Amino acid sequence: MTTLGDSFHVYDTTLRDGAQHEGISYSVTDKLAVARLLDGLGVGFIEGGWPGAMPKDTEFFARAARGDLTLEHAQLVAFGSTRKPGVEVREDQQVRALLESGAPVVTLVAKSDRRHIERALRTDVAENCAMVRDTVRHLVDEGRRVFLDAEHFFDGFAFDPDTSLRTLESAVEGGADVLVLCDTNGGQLPLGLAETVADVVARTGFRVGIHCQDDTSCAVANTLAAVQAGATHVQCTANGYGERAGNADLFAVVGNLVTKLGLDVLPRESLAELTRVSHALAEIANIAPDSHQAYVGSSSFAHKAGLHASAIKVDPELYNHIDPDTVGNDMRVLVTEMAGRASLELKGRELGIDLTRRPDALTSVVRKVKELEAGGWSFEAADASLELLLKDELSELDTPPFTLESYRVVLDHTRDGAIVSEATVKVHVAGERVIATAEGNGPVHALDAALRKALLPHLSWLDSVQLNDYKVRILTDQHGTDAVTRVLVESTDGEREWTTVGVHGNIVEASWLALCDALVHKATRAGA
Repeated sequence: MTTLGDSFHVYDTTLRDGAQHEGISYSVTDKLAVARLLDGLGVGFIEGGWPGAMPKDTEFFARAARGDLTLEHAQLVAFGSTRKPGVEVREDQQVRALLESGAPVVTLVAKSDRRHIERALRTDVAENCAMVRDTVRHLVDEGRRVFLDAEHFFDGFAFDPDTSLRTLESAVEGGADVLVLCDTNGGQLPLGLAETVADVVARTGFRVGIHCQDDTSCAVANTLAAVQAGATHVQCTANGYGERAGNADLFAVVGNLVTKLGLDVLPRESLAELTRVSHALAEIANIAPDSHQAYVGSSSFAHKAGLHASAIKVDPELYNHIDPDTVGNDMRVLVTEMAGRASLELKGRELGIDLTRRPDALTSVVRKVKELEAGGWSFEAADASLELLLKDELSELDTPPFTLESYRVVLDHTRDGAIVSEATVKVHVAGERVIATAEGNGPVHALDAALRKALLPHLSWLDSVQLNDYKVRILTDQHGTDAVTRVLVESTDGEREWTTVGVHGNIVEASWLALCDALVHKATRAGA
């Protein structure tokens, strides 16, 4: 379990609530991989899904029971509903499926808002309480630990607190361990939610948990407020995945609980794994990581303003709320038109270039960067191009591996509707003049192919370099052919990735500049 043991629960519902996120569709294999990552992080409970209601969830629990999932830290949880109105609990197929899942813990969802009980379930409060009590007691008698998700609790408590509290009491009478107060519609704000949690704890003395949706962008804040008001069980999803605006983000909640509230809710060594696990789970979900996500986003500790950089140069703690290493992240300095000497000096240090002993070069680079950025260049996401600029200014840049004589790109639109791009490049490499022609599915692709064809016999490392990503952005407010274009090219050699930039009024020339920088950067690292 966790450092705090059973006294505080980190409960993850990525595989059930998080799977309702628009654009996410986990396979059973994906679900197993997600569970292993979460278990490795050290969460206490992993909600695997709703067996009996979702075929993939049923299969997931079956495979887990067969040994396809071995958990070291977490307990597996099956999610489901109470018995139906008027149905004997032992005869309810959904309840039977929860037992057949083999999960040692079951979370039951139950209505706690009188309006939902009467309008959605079409029953009365007494029968709803009996449904909760009977189902919890049956599962406990069968050896299961039971948590209750009191659905729509905060809305229901505001409308009719007696009914909401009766629902909780019924669960406790049946033997439930934790009563989770759910902000199902996500409409609560921290102060009001905390007041309700504190009121419930004071009135009942029950152990309560919290489950928050993010419809007011307050899910994390609401979760923390609930903890400060007495909740000892938090339900979250990885990266805040979930229906509508999502759920409370597991990584932000844990980061705050540990670093701000001093609660050791995960094994201490796990905290430094937050960033890695967050990104790995994003890959499985096939969703790009949120660069601005708290604690684990790539921009979380990125500083752009020159004023910030000047302070960071003196003491990084002045502008970082925690040491980024604590959560497995890194501090970065972004070089833009806002950059000053301190920003570039720190960025140079990050790139392995010492500018402290060359104040003249530093002044020149600052001026050049500001001039280039005014013309549309951006080095914020193009460290490789910035590194070449710094080395060139310090006269540390080796002779380029090739020089351009000329290039030409032709676009043919044939009678049958096919569009063929053909590029010819004339370059000087290794003392030779080389001419190469290649076709591609677009002018940039053809140009890249022709350049590679010309250089490959002379540069042994070129075959390992691949283009990972290609982004184009129109920079000016003008419309039409005179717009300035910025191109970002992300390259990889299988071991590392780097990004270069090119800017020009012609998209092909902007692409050429970025492509050339990508190869020159590789050459400097390859010692060519």
